[in-house]
Amino acid sequence: MAIGIDIGGTNLRAALISHSGEILRRVSEKSAPDPELVLGRIADMVHRLDGPQVAAIGVGVPGRVDAENRAVLSGGYVDLASVALAHRLESMAGRPVVIDNDCNMALVAEMALGAASGQANVVMFTIGTGIGGAVAEGRRIVRGKATAGQLGHIGVELDGEVCKCGRRGCVETVSSGTALGGHIARAGLGPDVSVDQLFARGAAGDATARGILDAWARPLRAAIDTAVAMFNPELVLLGGGLGEAAHRALADLPALAPWYQAAVQPAKLGDDAGVIGAGLQALASVVSQASARPAGGRRAVLVNGIPASGKSTVARGISERMGWPLLALDTIKNPFLEALGGADREFNRTLGRASYAAIWLVVGEAPAGATFVVDAWFGFQPRALLEDHLGHAGVGQTAEIWCHAPGEVLAERYRARLDQRPAGHPGATYIPELVELAKRAEPLRRGPLFDVDTTKPIDFDAISQWLREVMHG
Repeated sequence: MAIGIDIGGTNLRAALISHSGEILRRVSEKSAPDPELVLGRIADMVHRLDGPQVAAIGVGVPGRVDAENRAVLSGGYVDLASVALAHRLESMAGRPVVIDNDCNMALVAEMALGAASGQANVVMFTIGTGIGGAVAEGRRIVRGKATAGQLGHIGVELDGEVCKCGRRGCVETVSSGTALGGHIARAGLGPDVSVDQLFARGAAGDATARGILDAWARPLRAAIDTAVAMFNPELVLLGGGLGEAAHRALADLPALAPWYQAAVQPAKLGDDAGVIGAGLQALASVVSQASARPAGGRRAVLVNGIPASGKSTVARGISERMGWPLLALDTIKNPFLEALGGADREFNRTLGRASYAAIWLVVGEAPAGATFVVDAWFGFQPRALLEDHLGHAGVGQTAEIWCHAPGEVLAERYRARLDQRPAGHPGATYIPELVELAKRAEPLRRGPLFDVDTTKPIDFDAISQWLREVMHG
């Protein structure tokens, strides 16, 4: 399963999504312009939906998104460009995170379960406060070098209003929900006039209502024709809160030229499209990463915990009892520190990252079926980097041993061994930082998890029996 999240200007929606796109559970929160507040609410929704069967998290984000690099480049009412959304949510949730533009996520859902089911080449406009866009060719989202598909910024009036993107006359400025409100106001009608009332008045012969609908829909028709000329799709979908209304308004506005013909239909999945698409994208990413891993079936026991948590003692005990080789960051790093006569903390971190990579290179060179015990604080590097290392090393199965103790215990342990560590490791000044880290550190929750409170006697028999049960083969 996956958790799909759709970030909107009014609501934040999240749902537990099956591999077939079925919504199994859903939660929602109010949106907000403060990105930190939004991130906190998203993390809370994930916590409420999370469970052992959740493999990944997908997030649909309004604005420009570089999906490959998992970066939000810009946004509107909710601008998450400043909060490193994917990395921080991944750290909070302990699950791989995929992000993409919200309209791209919606189109994925419509192709899987909605109005574009069975279609390979589709263009989608989402009509709401602004206008979003997405394009699929061969059932794959078109992204260009990063953010292709910004159809709301197709130019329809060269001397028109200035758009928030900096250009003039984008279709968003004249055919969005915001623009419709402007057309209504300029016609002298009150702000309480709805689009449904406009249709009713127009059907009764009200020329003003008809004029408003024409001014709203005609530029959209031109944008659709431009998109059809560019992408030659089988289908153009209109989604978002005003998608059906826009489709209805276009009924009297056929394509402007015979070359630019494609069926135009309203989307079917409504507000569910975003969470379903985000969940399906997350699951597709997990499957893609798994299929890209080289064959080998290697296995790794991840003995995880912050410094002084007792993980090295646990890792050695497991290695001795199970007969599996042990690889530890300090085993690789310390000889270099000793040969160099020490180093500053920044170089120590650099050496740690190199040692981390070396561990997985060694694992990748081992025979198929080999099992390693890996001793590290896995939280010191991004989750995505671990997944890359596991993939390249051909690790098909992991189990996690989470070692922990209260901060004051860790402080005493760390202080007691200061004179035993090579120069280059952080000194006593690190202890307050270590105590704070103990308050927020969490296990990876990648695969089966065994919890070890290292303030108590370690039951290696129980750990060994558990590993025999969960590490198949």
